[in-house]
Formats: sequence, structure tokens, C-alpha cells
Amino acid sequence: MELRYIETPQVRLYKKEYQLIKRAFDLTICMIALPPLLLLMGVIALLIYMDDPGPVLFKQQRTGKGGKRFGIYKFRTMVTNAEELKVKYMHLNELTWPDFKITNDPRVTKIGNILRKTSLDEIPQIFNVVKGEMSLVGPRPTSFDVSTYSLWHTERLEVTPGITGLWQVKGRSDVDFDDRIALDVEYIENQSLMLDIKILFWTVASVFKQEGAY
Repeated sequence: MELRYIETPQVRLYKKEYQLIKRAFDLTICMIALPPLLLLMGVIALLIYMDDPGPVLFKQQRTGKGGKRFGIYKFRTMVTNAEELKVKYMHLNELTWPDFKITNDPRVTKIGNILRKTSLDEIPQIFNVVKGEMSLVGPRPTSFDVSTYSLWHTERLEVTPGITGLWQVKGRSDVDFDDRIALDVEYIENQSLMLDIKILFWTVASVFKQEGAY
């Protein structure tokens, strides 16, 4: 006989309470971190412009909770015509489309390479967290639309996407999409504030060691 998971009223109540506590936790951390981060972001923005004149911020459409598209903020790490060049370098793609990754991507600028290795390019996403579009911890929002998802992939859309997640601390940048989804589902089925705090600590450790994927 097939066993099916049934969400009880107690489980639903726990999830609601957890989401409220998680949101309060996100906002508290953001308010504490914003003053020093604003100074750091000013320095990074200047370095980006000096290296390759143009917009210092990059806003890209990503897929969030419920499949809703939103604009994610990142520091620009590539040349200004990077999207157009993607077609040119499509034959170098190392992942299964619609994922796209090239080791030593020729579109990445000098300062952009440093920002990527240290994950400093992700800092502006703190504003996405403040706006409620993202959380500090959760599945990373994909750049491709939900129409490319298989049915079992959609479970990751049940929660708010995050700046970091289980994939970032347990996987690698060359992990294929299905394997990343498996880690996302593992997080969703075991999510708790304690797990979120652990992932944040693991993320800091991974950044210093330059391990994992961001």
C-alpha cells in the first residue's frame, strides 16, 4: 500500500509560526548588517566602475515562491553585453540547459572574478530580503522560468527563495539541476530556525574556504 504524507493542522500551525519567526529573524539580521554593508557596497561599486565603466548593479529576473518572477539584485561581475555573448559561448556550457556555467567564463571582469570567488557579488540581495522577495536561507531562485521545471521540481516553489541554502553548503557549482533540487527538497522537508542558523554558519565557513557554490 502506498503511504502518502498528510499535512495535519498541527503541521500547518508549525509552518505558519515558523514563517513568522523566520521573517522576524531575517529582518533583524538585515537591520544589524546594513550599516557596515552599505559602506562595503560603496567601495565595491567604485571598484566595479573603475574596472569596467557601466552599471554597478545587475538586476536579473528570477523565479520565486509560487513561480512568481522578481528582480534579484547583484553586483555586476561581467561585461555589460554578457547576455548577448551567452549565445556565442553556448558551446562551452558545462551544465544541462537551461543551467549555464563556464569555468573561467571570458565574460567575467577582473574585479568580477574576485567578487564571485568571495561571493561579495550577492550582497545587494539583502534588499530583496528586506522587500520580502527572498529570505536569508532557502532554495536559490532560478534564472529560468517555471515552465522549464518538471513536476517534481515545483516543490522548491513552496517556500521563499534564499541568498544561501543547503545546496550552497553541501553541493558544488557544477552540481546538476536535479541534484540541486534534491537538496532543496531535503531542506524544505526538514526546515527549522535551527537549521537556518546552521546553514548561515556553514555558508560563512564555506565562503572563507571558497568552497561550495553561490
